[in-house]
Amino acid sequence: MIDVIYILWLRQLKHYWRSKARLAGSLGQPLLFLIAFGFGFGPMYSRASGGANYMDFLAPGIISMSILFTAVFSGLEVIWDRKFGFLKETLVAPISRTEIMLGKTLGGATIAMIQGLVVFCLTYLLGFRAGNLEGFGLGLVFMFLIALFFTGMGLTIASKMKDMQGFQVIMNFLIMPIFFLSGALFPVENLPPAIYFISRIDPLTYGVDGLRGALTGVSAFGVYNDLLTLTGLAVLICGVGTFLFSKIEA
Repeated sequence: MIDVIYILWLRQLKHYWRSKARLAGSLGQPLLFLIAFGFGFGPMYSRASGGANYMDFLAPGIISMSILFTAVFSGLEVIWDRKFGFLKETLVAPISRTEIMLGKTLGGATIAMIQGLVVFCLTYLLGFRAGNLEGFGLGLVFMFLIALFFTGMGLTIASKMKDMQGFQVIMNFLIMPIFFLSGALFPVENLPPAIYFISRIDPLTYGVDGLRGALTGVSAFGVYNDLLTLTGLAVLICGVGTFLFSKIEA
């Protein structure tokens, strides 16, 4: 089982590193958000918060955003494999579909986490600083959980679809509200009740808040509450994804 998961994980990593354009292009949006929002809204945020640095608030949200976008589109590989027949070859192999799902999930999550680490390095160039080494270690855990949850979500949805364009439309419809209502760009504490409720049921909210708490020490819900919630959600979505993938037809 471990060998199969490792091979599928390694296959996705090889595809990622071969695509230099994909790696470079995926940095454009996070960099734009960091510069436009970080320096554009920074002075207003500083005045409203009594001198706090907006880049310290923003950076964990943009790191989470880069992981989110990379992770959910891992599901495209399932549709691509189905279209060109590779999925059929994989499904008829003498291995369980659970192993296939785990390998693809871990591969996609690893790629998304690497993407998050690259963006984390960019934030350092723009003035962001993590609190301490222990906080950075806990931040890595949150980055992996965010990647694991949204990779699992992308693969879960992709397992029920055959059309790439349809998948992209659904993903864009989902991930923009997930991102903008997660507290990545603004604090969630003083939102109107209806928006606050939506934010509280947004899985990325707990990833952003936990990552921000780990890296800067500022958390709205408590770092360990975020950790438990996100871990439970990641396990749940991976379980649902494994079940649906076991029913997939090439």
